[in-house]
Amino acid sequence: MPPFRLKPLFLTTLMSLSGLSYAEPVLVASNTVTKEISIPEAIPAATNLHSLAFKPDDSPEIQEADLWNRIRQGYGIPNLDNSLVTSQLNWYSARTDYILRTTERASRYLYHVVEELEKRGMPTELALLPFIESAFNPQAMSTAKASGMWQFIPSTGRDFNLKQNMFKDERRGVLDSTDAALNYLQKLYDMFGDWQLALAAYNWGEGSVQRAIKKQQAAGLPIDFDSMSYLMPKETQNYVPKLQAVKNIISNPEFFNIALPKVDNQPYFASVDKTRDIDVRVAAQLAELTVAEFKQLNPQFNRPVITGNADTKILLPADNVEIYKYNLSKWEGPLSSWTAYTVGKNERIESIARRVGAQASVLKDVNQVPSNMMVKAGSTLLIPKSSQSADNDISQRVVDNASLTMTHDNTRKINVTASKKDSLTALAKRYKVSTAQIKEWNNLKSDTLKTGQKLQIEVAAAPSRRKNTRVAAISTPKKAIAVNKQTKKITVAQNKTHKQPG
Repeated sequence: MPPFRLKPLFLTTLMSLSGLSYAEPVLVASNTVTKEISIPEAIPAATNLHSLAFKPDDSPEIQEADLWNRIRQGYGIPNLDNSLVTSQLNWYSARTDYILRTTERASRYLYHVVEELEKRGMPTELALLPFIESAFNPQAMSTAKASGMWQFIPSTGRDFNLKQNMFKDERRGVLDSTDAALNYLQKLYDMFGDWQLALAAYNWGEGSVQRAIKKQQAAGLPIDFDSMSYLMPKETQNYVPKLQAVKNIISNPEFFNIALPKVDNQPYFASVDKTRDIDVRVAAQLAELTVAEFKQLNPQFNRPVITGNADTKILLPADNVEIYKYNLSKWEGPLSSWTAYTVGKNERIESIARRVGAQASVLKDVNQVPSNMMVKAGSTLLIPKSSQSADNDISQRVVDNASLTMTHDNTRKINVTASKKDSLTALAKRYKVSTAQIKEWNNLKSDTLKTGQKLQIEVAAAPSRRKNTRVAAISTPKKAIAVNKQTKKITVAQNKTHKQPG
């Protein structure tokens, strides 16, 4: 990122109007090192920056057209003023490219989030929280397995009724995850009566915040976020300051020489009910979108087919809804090319592929099965539809209960040449497999073998032999053993020459 300067003329005017002195700030950023910003000396912290922030235009035309202005109007969380806010403000404002990428991505989802916040009477700066959680990437996944725009871990997602199965993960769904996140944040606010503590609990866990409060109360100390943050892990200490920093930048982007992308104060997307199975590829084609564009609004679907029922919805850009409906009315091809298959025994994908008449590479890819794994009995796989199943959708019972479990493939293939005396039965007995398996592995239609016929048979891999490893002798301290002749008590003392580790 190239170095840049904040606008001296803008800041000089701002300082003079505010009665403050001006120290020209220079912001320097690079890919490896970010130098601290020199902010005006008379503005010591983020709260003061916020007090100088852009005041929303009161004209109805601006308020109606500008979603950023609508967010600013709804701020309701008290401002935080400490050195961590200044540090986070320095970090974010030094990365204008990052801010612009994130706000551009956010523009698809912000209207919906703001609408939901206002319906519930919640502070609108909470709409900026995904900026901190995921950079507004609904497909984000953390090392702790938190997923989606609002970063729900699996257990908390289930607590808030976000379905997670083979076909979809509602933690990534724009509508479902936003509803769950706002429900959770409201619950935390009702619990603590303080939005900053509610945010800390969203990051750290409600139990952790409750224990911190009890510790503060026992010591007769205040229980606000700023007073308690020393008890919190570093991530949580910085969590609320990060939101405050982003809030300040959104409040007055000009101060930081940032031009926010325009976000219209109107819905970006609309939902369409889907009651039949449809391939992601087909849905995108009907909406005249690329698959990537379609997935930006529908990231919850894990597989290339969207299973249909009364609750299934897909999101489309508002301008594409009528296009989708029109193209769907004219569509004559199949909507879905996939069906479900239940695995009866532990089996390799190659064997299943031969049975269902599909390519093994296709099944591995669509079901995300690594090459060295076998699919366990009871698992559900997606396989291409046959002519017999072309009009059948995957049942809701299968969707709700579908799972895919795997185990390491402990088989190996051997090549066998049939002799005059060999038969399928004899080979099956010799290699401890079934005749049906040999026929399947080799696409045999007949039970008769020809002399010299080449066959492949899968057998259990021999257990690996562990190599003899040489263990270095570990020296032990010499011990002095003393026996008390009267008490017969034995005392074992370490040799003084051996120093024990401290």
